[in-house]
Amino acid sequence: MSTPEHEVDRGPAQGESAPDATEELEWRRVHPITPLVRGWAVVGAAVVILGQQTLDGGPRGGLITLVSSGYWWTLLVALGAIALVGWGYSALAWRMTSFAVGDETVHLRRGILFRQQRHARLDRLQSVDIRQPLVARFFGLCELTLETAGGTDSGVAIGFLKGSDADELRAELLARAAGLKVAGKRPAAAQAPSDAVTAHAPEGAPAADLAAVPDAEQPLPVASLEAPQVPVLTVPLGRLIASVVRSGAMITLLLWAAGVVVVMIVTGEWAVISASLPAVLGAGGYLFNRVTGEFDFRVAISPDGVRLRHGMLETRSQTIPPGRVQAVRLVQSVLWRDRDWWRVQLNVAGYGGESEEKNSVLLPVGTREEALTVLSLVLPDLGVDEPRRVLDAGLDGDSRHESSYVTAPRRTRILDPVAWRRNGFTVTGRALLMRRGRMVKILDVVPHERTQSLALSQGPWQRRLGVASFQVHSTEGPVHPEVPHLDAADAAQLMTEQARRARTARAAAGPERWMERQGE
Repeated sequence: MSTPEHEVDRGPAQGESAPDATEELEWRRVHPITPLVRGWAVVGAAVVILGQQTLDGGPRGGLITLVSSGYWWTLLVALGAIALVGWGYSALAWRMTSFAVGDETVHLRRGILFRQQRHARLDRLQSVDIRQPLVARFFGLCELTLETAGGTDSGVAIGFLKGSDADELRAELLARAAGLKVAGKRPAAAQAPSDAVTAHAPEGAPAADLAAVPDAEQPLPVASLEAPQVPVLTVPLGRLIASVVRSGAMITLLLWAAGVVVVMIVTGEWAVISASLPAVLGAGGYLFNRVTGEFDFRVAISPDGVRLRHGMLETRSQTIPPGRVQAVRLVQSVLWRDRDWWRVQLNVAGYGGESEEKNSVLLPVGTREEALTVLSLVLPDLGVDEPRRVLDAGLDGDSRHESSYVTAPRRTRILDPVAWRRNGFTVTGRALLMRRGRMVKILDVVPHERTQSLALSQGPWQRRLGVASFQVHSTEGPVHPEVPHLDAADAAQLMTEQARRARTARAAAGPERWMERQGE
């Protein structure tokens, strides 16, 4: 079983035609204010470098020397020149950037010295994000990012656009990705009311209590493509802050600070503070990003998928289409045990790298009921008669309690004396569930059709004890499903049967365009 192929091309191969080659594409530019928004990044970098050099130069170095010598105006001239260069380059890049939307592909052309054209297939669309940085928010602009199956560099970013235009484009892309046929061309300025789509009703569409799915032959205006949404939950700010205070990073920071104070008192050296400053800033920055990045976290459901919105300084709106989640993890640290709080993370093909932490959270912190609710949004049916019993056994249970989980044998307590009782797995009609951990409880859920590949590993002590660890390889992300120290026979049987289940599930899976009927 192999991972999905890369779906974003940098141009057609020699002798091949580009996607939508027979279709007349309408190329559009992003908002004219884009160079001003992007140019600020150059100015900010210059200010940071100048500040760093000033600190390295000591109390009379860098900026202090310029001000005291009366040459402070050279600093302003230098910053102005850097700003002009940055904005000039951004303006030229804006002139060379354009995008077009076809029936099956999104096209992006950019580059000044080296021209680049990228194509993102809509039938492999994994998610659509709308990002609004702090500077862009002042101008009401957003950047729209398409993530497709293929890895960390598979995204196509279109920015910046007006907020209303970004919402409309997102709705159009999700409609096309779902299989809706858009008739007519969109004018550059406004959408003509005569433009229409032809829709097919989906089988098993999510959230049936939402607005009715478009009729199979009923034409709809493009302006009405925005799917309605139903709010599911919002994470309270007080709970978010409390969860960060109870995190391992906060405990580590406090212990580090206490150790620095003790060393400073014992040695009498104040230089210990400056030496530990980078570590303190790193941990503090991580905690600050957790609060600002997950601020006002909202979850909603719509016919085009799960919608997430969060962020304080930079707001993000994510839309994950149905069936695009590769794996889900529910995790609970020992510091959250008394509140029964859980964090829910997921793997989505295309996410990873720098965007992994920000884009791979389905619920930053929530009660058990909330965690199971958001899990049901991405995996509505576990294929078992009593899903709550199975999930509770995965979250709380161990080998001392009767459950449907196959657990590690008692002889593995020498390898994992704390958590050996919890290591285990169970199989339902729709997914493989794997649990592990005692101080940090983890439950991984992998839909059968999203299994990428399987592996068994066995170290020298495991071979002596007749046990092995089982891994499911998923797309890049925070979820790495595995069960350590299973009986070797159980692990081998699980590998064989899970490979068969994955093949069967993929063969029976619905179309990539989830609003198209099977067989059409």
